[in-house]
Amino acid sequence: MSDQDTFTPFQYMPIPDGPPVRKKRDMPDGLWMRCGECETMLYRKAVAENLEVCPECGWHFRVGADSRMRQLTDPDTFEELFADIAPADPLDFKWLGQTYAQRIRTEQAKTQSTEAVITGTAYIKGRRVALGVMNGDFLMGSMASVVGEKITLLIEHATSERVPLVIIGTSGGARMHEGALSLMQMGKTSAALARFNEAGGLFISVLADPTTGGTTASFAMLGDVIIAEPKALIGFAGRRVIANTIKTELPEGFQRAEFLLEHGFIDRIVPRHELRSEIARLIDYCKP
Repeated sequence: MSDQDTFTPFQYMPIPDGPPVRKKRDMPDGLWMRCGECETMLYRKAVAENLEVCPECGWHFRVGADSRMRQLTDPDTFEELFADIAPADPLDFKWLGQTYAQRIRTEQAKTQSTEAVITGTAYIKGRRVALGVMNGDFLMGSMASVVGEKITLLIEHATSERVPLVIIGTSGGARMHEGALSLMQMGKTSAALARFNEAGGLFISVLADPTTGGTTASFAMLGDVIIAEPKALIGFAGRRVIANTIKTELPEGFQRAEFLLEHGFIDRIVPRHELRSEIARLIDYCKP
């Protein structure tokens, strides 16, 4: 089979010349917002300055990939990798009168990202890391061919450069628009992590709200250290699906970070304000 005949569910796009464009997360109009947990009316600017955490009750609002990157990394140290990989439409998928290609273009325009994960290298409190941040604003952060490819390439880059790997999981699961090709990314990323582990690499997995489906069933739960933000939703199938399947009432707080910590599925719960320092401490502690 020639190179031209090789099937690939993604494509490479040329990176346009010119200065980098700072991406901005869309924010609703208005100066005030309501906390979904304590229902307090909050000054939006105060919430933003508090890293998108409610100053009254500590509820962690969901944040986009760019905001997360700025919160975690040292200023001006992030260098993006594999930005030229963009999704194709391998199954010619159509849903509700819209093609998958059209939906992708809509999501790209909305988020100013080519896909649901941003990958690169950065410094966190002076420690160099390979960093991947999933974007819940892009088709719910669903894992598809490009997401799996970029994460796998990031893992391989961390392996060759011998730097710690940090991935922030925020995902609604596998992407139905790519069918089995999406599910294949579970094995692909897990195999890359197995090679990374054999090479002695350190993988810190951070689970934000929500981290579900195929992401949870693969790389997100394979960290040497697994951290979750407070009250993050973490699981595979949905709560109602599980309850209807096993025909029983589920315990209070089921699939929340605190429940998973109590039952040994994660290692730590770390508030967003402490995440940078905690990752830096873990890297120092795990140095050979």
